[in-house]
Amino acid sequence: MSAESSKGAINNGYELDHELDIRDSEEFTEHPLDDTSEVANKKGYFEKNPKVARLVRISIYVLLHLCVVGYFSYATYHYHDITNYECYWKDNPLCGINFCTGYGMLLLLLGFIYLGLFYYYVFKPMVGHSLHRNYIKPFSKKWHNFSRTRVVSLASIALLLALLAIFVYFECRDETQKLVSLVAPCFFILCGYVFSTNRRAINWRIVITGITCQFLLGIFCIRWEVGRKIFECLGNKVATFLGYATDGAEFVFGDFLVNNNVFAFAILPVIFFFSFFISILYYMGTMQWVVIKLGWILQQILGTTVCESVTAAANIFLGMSESPLLIRPYINKLTKSEIHSIVVSGFATVSGTVLAAYLSFGASAAHLITSSVMAAPATLAISKLYMPETEESQTSSDSIELEKSQDSSLLDAASSGASNAVPIVLGIIANIVAFVAFIAFLNGLVSWFGYLVGLEQIDFEWIFSKLFVPLVWAMGVPKEDCDIIAKVVATKTTINEFVAYERLGQYIENNDITARSAGIATFAICGFANPSSLGILIGSLSAMAPHRRSTITAVAFRAFVVGSIVCFVSASFAGILIQEGDERANYNRIFEKLGRKNVTQF
Repeated sequence: MSAESSKGAINNGYELDHELDIRDSEEFTEHPLDDTSEVANKKGYFEKNPKVARLVRISIYVLLHLCVVGYFSYATYHYHDITNYECYWKDNPLCGINFCTGYGMLLLLLGFIYLGLFYYYVFKPMVGHSLHRNYIKPFSKKWHNFSRTRVVSLASIALLLALLAIFVYFECRDETQKLVSLVAPCFFILCGYVFSTNRRAINWRIVITGITCQFLLGIFCIRWEVGRKIFECLGNKVATFLGYATDGAEFVFGDFLVNNNVFAFAILPVIFFFSFFISILYYMGTMQWVVIKLGWILQQILGTTVCESVTAAANIFLGMSESPLLIRPYINKLTKSEIHSIVVSGFATVSGTVLAAYLSFGASAAHLITSSVMAAPATLAISKLYMPETEESQTSSDSIELEKSQDSSLLDAASSGASNAVPIVLGIIANIVAFVAFIAFLNGLVSWFGYLVGLEQIDFEWIFSKLFVPLVWAMGVPKEDCDIIAKVVATKTTINEFVAYERLGQYIENNDITARSAGIATFAICGFANPSSLGILIGSLSAMAPHRRSTITAVAFRAFVVGSIVCFVSASFAGILIQEGDERANYNRIFEKLGRKNVTQF
């Protein structure tokens, strides 16, 4: 082939008939900038004029506050107008100050926002620092030394137990059968002492304070009317917020699959939405701030170390695999007892990402949130009973810094949050399919053996649930409901809480159990303690700290049991505090709302 033809064969179009003018490659080599320091040091207009930047910033703040004041003024005018002209003859949600909806909620939100701004920008810098330095800190040191003396500690414990005994007496004097709910906590505390890894090292102050906080939180959230309304309102808001994920699911999967409540298409897509939202809060630093404050409160009340306290607080919102990420740089430094506490807190709570799935089955949002809140101090207390601290912690509140988001922007955080939910959803689907199929296989096998001897009604779940009958009775479940609730608890232990809540919802809807029994069961199965979660938690923690894998696997099964115990103790306290009439009305409202979407008004 000639040179001309070869050139034509290689080139196309215009190049077939024209010579290519290829320049020397040296002309395209990258040359460094002559004066990079001058470019790097070049400042913008606002950096050169800090006074102008400050004036612009103040102007934006003033404009923003003026907008808020203007909106609030018009909302007040509208509320006043409706109150005077419509409330007498028309049912309007804006009538009256309802602090869970409408104008009352606006008052609360603005009140909390401006109170927080006043505290952080006025009170704290002007008064708070000197007040803490001159008065609060010296007093707290003196109180700490005084309260830690043996006589004062014993007197405080005796007084506390006496007050709780008086409360329980007045609470149960008309319904003495509720006293049965005290059997389970007493039994598990006794077991904790018997099976403790080091009985002499048990810090009874942590144990008693933590369990007491768990019971007091139960009184506030369940028994006290104001607290109950607060958590019912919070639960309704959470349910409404998560309900908006249905719009995205319908757009992707269609109305038929979603409206017919096909589990994989109607329930699980909520996890994408919540993960998306949590990732944004994590990127903004909001989640870290909330968690570190709650962790500090737990640390000050109980006296536990900072890492385990922060993780216990994080598990109120995050899942068992996500919460340890906050302290990932410090996992290699943790003691064996601290790792045990972290694993227990993962098993004793559920993640906000799967909350909507339980709500769709008829679970009470208020009970689910209350259970997670009650579990925070209880996980630290009961884990320290079963595995006390015998080593010196290498982390302190002064040295710890929560890990920040690795996302580059808000949009990146939102996208990665939604994408990170994919393995969670796939893991849930895979585990439910595998474990439900395996339990069905065991049921078939046991039923075959029973058939050969004329006992066709016996299967694996029936046998296994009988082991939980004494336990649910000790938690306060009436005798007539023990078999059904035991089957629900057994389902959660052998399969997972998804299937357990689905079956519990069916029992509630069919009126097979009392409302109080349903409430106790809601608390008892509100945790990730199941076989599949055991493997997930070991794998995720081992990936974060490969050198501590042997320690993690050594404490995992004990933590699995202790995490279940935390849920059972919360259920027992709920059994004392739940009232049948209030609970029945609560479930009637829940199942009435399940037929509609986003009915709760903001």
